[in-house]
Amino acid sequence: MNLAAAATNESLANTSNVLIYSAMAVYLLAFFAHMAEWLFGSRSKVARTAAALTSDRTGTGKAAGPAAARARADAAEGKGGTAVLDRPKVVTRSAPGARDVPDGPGAHGGDEQGDLYGRIAVSLMALAWALEAGGVLTRALSVRRAPWGNMYEFNITITTVVVGVYLVLLALRKNVRWLGLPLVLTVLLDLGLAVTVLYTASAQLVPALHSYWLWIHVSTAIFCGAVFYVGAVATLLYLFRERYETKLAAGLTPGRFATSVMERLPASMTLDKFAYRVNAAVFPLWTFTIIAGAIWAGDAWGRYWGWDPKEVWSFITWVAFAAYLHARATAGWKGRKAAYLALIAFGCWLFNYYGVNIFVTGKHSYAGV
Repeated sequence: MNLAAAATNESLANTSNVLIYSAMAVYLLAFFAHMAEWLFGSRSKVARTAAALTSDRTGTGKAAGPAAARARADAAEGKGGTAVLDRPKVVTRSAPGARDVPDGPGAHGGDEQGDLYGRIAVSLMALAWALEAGGVLTRALSVRRAPWGNMYEFNITITTVVVGVYLVLLALRKNVRWLGLPLVLTVLLDLGLAVTVLYTASAQLVPALHSYWLWIHVSTAIFCGAVFYVGAVATLLYLFRERYETKLAAGLTPGRFATSVMERLPASMTLDKFAYRVNAAVFPLWTFTIIAGAIWAGDAWGRYWGWDPKEVWSFITWVAFAAYLHARATAGWKGRKAAYLALIAFGCWLFNYYGVNIFVTGKHSYAGV
């Protein structure tokens, strides 16, 4: 028996594997609950955007204002101003010449049945998160180190943090349940990749990783990646919703499926602002992540920067997100153009995460695959 195997608590390592698989099973149940929320939630209340845009064509071509948009949305629902479940606020679209557009009623469609499925889904997500967090913790305890020594451990940790960010936003009473379905789907795919292609048996770290900077540098990288993911989902949905609103404003009639889905999402400007705020909030931490990595490289390899592929792509990712944030502050690059930049930046982060570790040889090739 080698030293690494002798230092591994196999019982805790097996417990970690069981908890991860259990979390995947509960995430799958949460996925079905979110699907039920979308499928069986009322469609009768999904008519806000169309009503706001089609009935707002006045002779002056100007929006009648938030109060009028609210009244039109109420009239479209047949409620006459009566409060409905999870009534959204009215926001203004960011596209040039846009009119006031109300947020959609949410994935549940604004009724109690859909809301019940959504609450069940969130409860299952919380249970799955607890199981997965337990899997990460027992993995760490099995070798008495930070559980970030290879791609498998990085995957199970970052999916835990992604779901944690989502649950925290919900706990802060943010209306982000529309994130639930795409989030749980990608978490399942990521965990499936982790337990099949990327799985690595619990073992000790290579010498280069024996540093307290592992806790600082890698933990911030994981958190930044989780928040960037949330921003990327919001950006992608913004592009679909903005195109949908543009079609309605032009008098076109989208398909029934597109209407059923898009009408339940927040307005395009709400999605755009949400994506911008989360990306802007975490960008300084990503800057710190790169600086911390450089300091660690100086301690481990005797140089702060050596143009290693991981270092290069971390910097490329930083430049891409900096360009996106700058574009948001530039009049000619708001809206769709800035959104495309945000997706390109997240694509750079994904390549830095998967592509560099798997396909490129460098000093970070100790990732375990």
